[in-house]
Amino acid sequence: MAEELITENNAKISGHLTGSLLAVAFLASFGSSMLYGYNLAVINSPAKYIKEFYNQTLFNYQDWTPNQHYLTILYSLTVSIFAIGGMIGALLVGRLATKYGRKGILVRSTILVFIGGALMGFSRWSRKPSMVIAGRFITGVHSGISLSVVPMYLGEIAPKNLRGFLGLIPSIHICLGVFIAQVLGLSELLGKEEYWPLLLSLVMFPTMIQLMLLPWFPESPRYLMIEKGDVPATVAALKWFRKKGNIQAEVDEMQEEQRSLSSIKTLSVSRLLMDRSCFTIERLGRRPLIIGGFLFMGFCCAGITVSVTYQAQLSLLSYVSVGCVVGIIAGFCIGPAGVPFLITAELFKQSHRPSAYTVAGCLNWLSNFIIGFVFPFLEEATGPFCYLIFCAICWGVAIYAILIIPETKNKTFLEISQMFAAKKDVLDDNMKLALMNGYGTLGIHDEK
Repeated sequence: MAEELITENNAKISGHLTGSLLAVAFLASFGSSMLYGYNLAVINSPAKYIKEFYNQTLFNYQDWTPNQHYLTILYSLTVSIFAIGGMIGALLVGRLATKYGRKGILVRSTILVFIGGALMGFSRWSRKPSMVIAGRFITGVHSGISLSVVPMYLGEIAPKNLRGFLGLIPSIHICLGVFIAQVLGLSELLGKEEYWPLLLSLVMFPTMIQLMLLPWFPESPRYLMIEKGDVPATVAALKWFRKKGNIQAEVDEMQEEQRSLSSIKTLSVSRLLMDRSCFTIERLGRRPLIIGGFLFMGFCCAGITVSVTYQAQLSLLSYVSVGCVVGIIAGFCIGPAGVPFLITAELFKQSHRPSAYTVAGCLNWLSNFIIGFVFPFLEEATGPFCYLIFCAICWGVAIYAILIIPETKNKTFLEISQMFAAKKDVLDDNMKLALMNGYGTLGIHDEK
């Protein structure tokens, strides 16, 4: 087969949506991303029963009756410890994704879900509150890993014209997980005192399906080519995911990126943060989904404040508040749930990508921890007005996206990298011009 050269006029490497691409996207998201959304929401419905379980256990085994404030702190720890585990998982992503591969670490990390789910499932029978907290922590580690690795994996196996579509599948599953947790948490289903351990441990079943099926799918072709240098495995993986199309053009593009990175080592987190050109990367993204999602979420947060404040005077406003809650979930699903992780896959080079996901994941989980721990006390202090804080944050992010973030649609990883190289050259030239004195020579800054 004759090799095709990649030129500026013929560099559009596109592909069709095949069954294997769609299957691996749904499978990876079903067994990983959905669990993140489920674990975020599942702890809310049985809150009363978990507090009662803590209270009874402390009284029976330690002969001590804790006050309500202490139970709130203990419950807040149960909620927020999930984010601490997620942060630790995010810190491990760079090293694990490089060592075991994208699909490899997704398969290996499933053991964490089985351990965490078993601890939570048997906690009531064992009469040990620590098992609930430990189970939440361990499942958080899994979510911290998968929340970064799934979009990284899908972003690398997708052709550029389908990267946005496949990148939204994890965010849809995150919202689906939130929805399933809320439905199963109803008192008519598993939202009963005797069923809350089962409700928390159901995360094992989607993971079991993923563990049985995902190993049969190939590893990321970009990982196999650029980081392992395995050309036959790369071609085999591309044939599995593409079925038809110009596979050679994609191989050539990967090899070109591999050559451009031949003198660059994989960046650590500290080196990533010190790399000046990396900070210009935040100027790119998927504008419409980010802007629309955050604007809509901010509007719904404001709606909750107004409706809850005045629903005593007008009972119909209670339906408005329910609609706003659903609207927040919908707005989250539009873009904020998954697009930031898609952006990370698109905007960083192969050498930068694992560390970039580590930084992004840590920031995400730090925010989750702060919200999970502080929100119960914030709600007690401000009531429905606490949602105005989230409204301001959502609209602030939307304004930032409007002013700063352009679009990267239908660009290859190499093309995006070249865009940043051009931007960096312009920035360097501008800095040099700023240091020029009136005689057209470099001033004292350059001499130093």
